[in-house]
Amino acid sequence: MILFIYITQMKKIILVLFVATWIVSCKTDGKNEVSKVKETVVEHTRVDLSRYPQGLKDVLAAHGGLQKWSEMKSLTYSLDETETIADVQTRDIVVKSPTHTIGSLDGKVWIAQDSAYFPEARARFYHNLMFYFYAMPFLLADNGIVYEEVEPLEFNGVIFPGIKVGFEAAVGDSPDDNYLMYYHPITKKMTWLAYTVTAGKKGKSDNFSFVNYKEWNEVNGLLLPTQLAWYKVENNRPTIPAGKVREFKSIDVDSGDMDTATFTKPENGVYVD
Repeated sequence: MILFIYITQMKKIILVLFVATWIVSCKTDGKNEVSKVKETVVEHTRVDLSRYPQGLKDVLAAHGGLQKWSEMKSLTYSLDETETIADVQTRDIVVKSPTHTIGSLDGKVWIAQDSAYFPEARARFYHNLMFYFYAMPFLLADNGIVYEEVEPLEFNGVIFPGIKVGFEAAVGDSPDDNYLMYYHPITKKMTWLAYTVTAGKKGKSDNFSFVNYKEWNEVNGLLLPTQLAWYKVENNRPTIPAGKVREFKSIDVDSGDMDTATFTKPENGVYVD
């Protein structure tokens, strides 16, 4: 009888020790999980917004924030009969169409086509043209950009505040280009982009083209355009639509890493100047 009581007590003690050990283990695992989460968050360097004018800060915030954009790796969309895949960080890109494919890797632009459908000399200019229009306003926060105040734009009774964007010398393929970004006074969403084209020309230009950002859609926390419309211009002011609205579909942006093979020149491709 004494032996039975002793064994029973020992079982209770062992059970208590087991439960206590399990609880401590759970708490430790929980701490480890919290630590892992904290480490994951710390991996993303905080973006310094101090060098940007307040107007641009407001616009970036309205579109999801520059911090969120900086954490993205891949951007894809389709436009007309083309499909675009871009690495947000490196700006490597590939644009696929039924007749040809243009891409770039590490700044080297290439084109692949079965016939001379697309002029090779224009491949560099066009390979990332629509990507730069599409990735606004976030690309206006790139390095090497200088900002100035600009007179607001009045259109259909609404006064849109604006920011002039220029480039430091030797930045990009066309450092003499200028941009004027106008945003809605209440929503702070980007509404107009005016731009000059100096590629293939000497010196700066004062002739601005205007594109209206008509519609936006939220994708993974970022507000990205779904419709762009170019406008006719008089006295450097937009007047009426100049053509069809460009519609972007199959849009995705995420933090998944991009495979460099996606942007590698295919065997039938050639590099262009």
